Amino acid sequence: MTAGFPLPTVRDWVFSLKAFSASMLALYIALAAGLERPYWAMAAVYVVANPLAGATTSKALYRALGTFIGTSGSILLLPIFAPAPELFIIVVGLWTGVFLFVSLLDRTPRSYVFMLAGYTLPLIALPTVSAPETIFDVAVSRAEEITLGIVCAAVVSSLFFPTRIGPVLGQQIKRWLRDAGAWASTVLTDGAGNGATPERQRLAADIRAMDMLISQLSYDTANQATVRIARELRGRMALLLPLLSSLEDRLAALREAGGEIAGIDALRMRLLDWMRSGEGNERGEADQLLADIAALEPKTDLESAEEAQWPALVLSSTLERMKELVDLWEDCRQLQRQIELGDRISRWRPTFRMRRTVGKVSHYDYALLTFQAGSVVLATILSGLMWIWTGWSEGSGCVIMTAIGCSFFAAIDNPVSQIRSFTVWTAVSVGLSAVYLFALLPLAHDYVGLVVMFAVPFILVGTLVSRPQFNMIAMLLSVNTASFVGLQANYSAEFAAFMNSSVASILGGAFALVWTLATRPFGAAMVARRLVRAGWADIAATSRGGRNAHAEAFAGRVFDRLGQLVPRLAQGVSEDVAAADLLVELRVGINVLDLQRLRGKLSSAQRRRLQQVLDAIARFYAERAATGRAVDPPASLLGIIDETLSEFTQGVEPSLRRNAVQALVGLRRALFPASPAPVNLAAPAAMPFLPKLELAS
Repeated sequence: MTAGFPLPTVRDWVFSLKAFSASMLALYIALAAGLERPYWAMAAVYVVANPLAGATTSKALYRALGTFIGTSGSILLLPIFAPAPELFIIVVGLWTGVFLFVSLLDRTPRSYVFMLAGYTLPLIALPTVSAPETIFDVAVSRAEEITLGIVCAAVVSSLFFPTRIGPVLGQQIKRWLRDAGAWASTVLTDGAGNGATPERQRLAADIRAMDMLISQLSYDTANQATVRIARELRGRMALLLPLLSSLEDRLAALREAGGEIAGIDALRMRLLDWMRSGEGNERGEADQLLADIAALEPKTDLESAEEAQWPALVLSSTLERMKELVDLWEDCRQLQRQIELGDRISRWRPTFRMRRTVGKVSHYDYALLTFQAGSVVLATILSGLMWIWTGWSEGSGCVIMTAIGCSFFAAIDNPVSQIRSFTVWTAVSVGLSAVYLFALLPLAHDYVGLVVMFAVPFILVGTLVSRPQFNMIAMLLSVNTASFVGLQANYSAEFAAFMNSSVASILGGAFALVWTLATRPFGAAMVARRLVRAGWADIAATSRGGRNAHAEAFAGRVFDRLGQLVPRLAQGVSEDVAAADLLVELRVGINVLDLQRLRGKLSSAQRRRLQQVLDAIARFYAERAATGRAVDPPASLLGIIDETLSEFTQGVEPSLRRNAVQALVGLRRALFPASPAPVNLAAPAAMPFLPKLELAS
């Protein structure tokens, strides 16, 4: 390994050789078939190439669909608007922006379809705007050559030394479970984790990464049982976050409430040792752990002392969370083994019966997404009008590169550095293309000579594609060099035309950079602040009983916001954003939903009392959302919760009391973790002290 730059691995060399072979195969077929622009087929291979076979197949399919939509749009729109170039530029800008907006809504690999459809239209239509009668032939040629390239890439990737997503997913799962185990170690060792451990943050962010891998898994050779198992595991990995957060809180509450129960410390250490182990008769060990947890459950004869009620409630909740952690962790282990089995997956039965799951519901900041897409629309239109008004014959390249550059990085909070790199490496690829076009290609007299000339630089650059930090550079060098060379059946090179089109492309990147500097000065801090405020508004709406009526959807939005927020925390955020804890807010929201479901089963007086709690929570989170500040909950809210808790421990039907009391206890611990135990709890009559936990409330 050289200083600061790891040498390519064997896997990197194999991938690069496969990509180069596929590109040369596509070029050979295109030349043999007499296609008009064979270099498009060569470039298309590097656009879709990916070290994972399933990712290559999916991206190939998505590129084919995006190209078809873009070419169809160019065939439909150019003949209509060609007589009015200014109007056509506006149509092109709107087309690009609308499809970009749709792609921003779909945060899966499928979003590539819509982004590609957006900038394919200007890529095909603008160079032919002066000859609209040729658009059909150009569009068909583009579709043929792109399809040829992506088919070659997919076939070579699948047939020769394919790298499957399944094993990669298995390794990723091991890392996620290791992070979860490290967080569990912090929680179980002293029960006082700081609530923001790196392991917890990585787990939150990796939920979204797991969704990405699972979406590509269906294009791999893995069978559908593997996909189903992976989705089951994804749901349980998501549940580990609120469960560990709740257990961390309950252990701290038990200690504060004076709940020093004999055997609890030994039980915590045994649970931790079991989670760390990966061998042995784990189901038998898990059953023994569950039996030992049940032995510590508080009895139902606690009516003798009012002050004993709070410690008993906390202990009961703590033990229930330990039980669910045992079942959930055992399921994660079993599912991990199932994925490692691959085609030999056996029948699996869950231990942890999820009454609720974390729904795959996304949070969208529609105002911000509209601004991002609208910025691309205006940049495309403005650069297009400048091209028309200057009468620059090759200026369409400037508009195309503006649309592509702005679209590629629209989802990034502050894309200035990425667009700057995009422009710089576009210029580098222009220089490399000039060397090929005017110095090397005249020396090649047959196809074998072409392969030899392209081999060394393209294979070297290909080894960088699989590395995230170099992926964009490698893509730009390979794709742009192939495109700028413009290789055809008969050698033809005119220096003035080459420089004219190349300068237009570089200026397009430069215009995108200047436009971004002028229109998008904000960064991650603003986006993070909007995410946190959206979470507060969501809880306020949930407490009022508005649109957020389902726990699965609410939990899904919280996890999605958490996944978006975690990467931005390291980039510098305000004190109010740093103080926000979305897992605490998840617990608040789930408990609120539990209380809302009980309202229809209570008496009118009990409903009014419960509504006071919900209204107070709604006012508190509405104030946070309106001010953007993480203000502390008011003491009056604590008083309302304690009064309601006291009433519900004695005046509610036993079948409803369990859920109502546990939801109120959960709210109190989430909102007022540092407050002393309530002193006015009435002695319950045959209080069932082991309620069923619902999503770590």
